[in-house]
Amino acid sequence: MKEAIPFALNVRRLSKHFEETRLFEDISFSLVHGEVFAITGWNGSGKSTLLRIIAGLVRPSAGDIEMMSNDSVVSKDSRRKFIGLVAPALSLYDELTGLENMVFFHKVRGGNSDPSACLDVMRQVGLAGQEDKPCKDYSSGMKQRLKLAQALIHKPPLLLLDEPGSNLDNKGIKIVEDIICEQRKAGIILIASNEKREVDYADRILNLSE
Repeated sequence: MKEAIPFALNVRRLSKHFEETRLFEDISFSLVHGEVFAITGWNGSGKSTLLRIIAGLVRPSAGDIEMMSNDSVVSKDSRRKFIGLVAPALSLYDELTGLENMVFFHKVRGGNSDPSACLDVMRQVGLAGQEDKPCKDYSSGMKQRLKLAQALIHKPPLLLLDEPGSNLDNKGIKIVEDIICEQRKAGIILIASNEKREVDYADRILNLSE
């Protein structure tokens, strides 16, 4: 008997237009558990928008997305539990501490908001000892690490990374590499970037400029 694929993503003929502006058209690809996929292209080609469509934050002009877990279709209402997103536009709450932000995002995704689990992920991204500091006092690199942590807290099989190395030093970049290595075991990673280092993580590349 054929073994079920733990997680898979099918993107079928996606297009996105903003009034008279055509970002991309007729994009299709399929990914299976363990794959890393990079999306590149000039600024304004739609890299971030494509990730946001997959995340369910933006509607496509045409096409559809299918997520499969153990060969069963994931309903649209359940998808957010399967997705972790890191993006420059993602907002953190400056008046909350790092740990309070983590607990909030965990609750939003239906988690049990266990502070100890949140602390474990903060340590994983190099934020040990920073949990009680308000986010307004975080550096840009610390905020990027916290964005990585909030995307990982619910152990999603689909990780969407938009310029994941933004504002990170060499230690932070090594953390991103470790996250990608571990995520191969947990599911699928999509990376939107023009940074050669980040694109080189991928098994396959989609260039929206083409």
